[in-house]
Amino acid sequence: MPAKKSAEPSLTELKHALQVSEQRAAAIVETAVNAIITIDENCVIETANSATERLFGYQRSEIIGQNIHILMPQPYRDRHDGYVAKYLKTGQKRIIGIGREAVAQRKDGSVFPIDLSVGEAVLPSGRRIFTGIIRDLTERKELEKRILHISEEEQARIGQDIHDDLCQQLAAIGCLVKVAQKNLAAIGCPESESLQEVVRLISKANTCARETSRGLMPVVLDVGGLMAALEELATSTARAYEVACDFRYDNPVNIADNDMAVQLFRIAQEAVSNAVKHGQARRVEIRLIRQSGRVVLTIRDDGVGIPDKPAKGTGMGLLTMSHRAQMMGGTLSVTPRPNGGTQVLCSVPAPAKNP
Repeated sequence: MPAKKSAEPSLTELKHALQVSEQRAAAIVETAVNAIITIDENCVIETANSATERLFGYQRSEIIGQNIHILMPQPYRDRHDGYVAKYLKTGQKRIIGIGREAVAQRKDGSVFPIDLSVGEAVLPSGRRIFTGIIRDLTERKELEKRILHISEEEQARIGQDIHDDLCQQLAAIGCLVKVAQKNLAAIGCPESESLQEVVRLISKANTCARETSRGLMPVVLDVGGLMAALEELATSTARAYEVACDFRYDNPVNIADNDMAVQLFRIAQEAVSNAVKHGQARRVEIRLIRQSGRVVLTIRDDGVGIPDKPAKGTGMGLLTMSHRAQMMGGTLSVTPRPNGGTQVLCSVPAPAKNP
């Protein structure tokens, strides 16, 4: 009888299967839309795919064998190796296993926003490697800018309509009612007292409408800059909503970058509005400081805190604030305060001071 053929694959078959598997994996990496880079424990680039070449403008031969910080702008370039060394020593993760937004630098020196995901693997030999998947966020950031610009224009239109139409109508109604109240008072009619209260309410409504229209109008930061705008925000909030609203700072914070100043003002405006309208706060504090190379804007309130289910309409406001912070390369956090209320904290890299 002929010998039975073994069901176990031969060594040649195993080698062939392994080769096919490696080729498939390599093809997937090579044809990926996003840049994929591997580095060793010394932060030296070992592999890079075609998308990396397209994204950064380097040929693979130019970056393989180089430190990964060649693809980073300052100050991250000087700090990166220290982050990796600290992780290898302590195991404290800053980015590994967590996707985050960052910035990268092309061969021509241009800096652009990226979404970065880093994974870690230990090879059978015991050697450790890190794999980074990088996605260009330039188009998305530009779209976010355009959306915010359209939002600003629409707010301005509504604010102008309120100012030119509603406020004028309220003022006219107030004048007519005031004249009627005076006429009734002159003849001793008791209804004049009721009309006097109507005059007061119309005046209050007109004040609120004007404050609302001013908040919707384009932000024009004059020589007083962001600090004057935040002072006015605190004053107008206290006047319109009858709450205590203060603006505080340790030292003057002057921001020459008008775009950054406008975005910070809009974040403060949204946070204060949420505190008063949804948080039912009676006291709101706006604080602006400059520390450790960053501008930190903080809005605290004594309201009801962050609800488990946010009120309708607040979710978009929080998302917009977060987008504004990210556009400036910063972060935004919304946390409950220990004794009740909410804290909104926005931290962004400080622009260069005026010469």
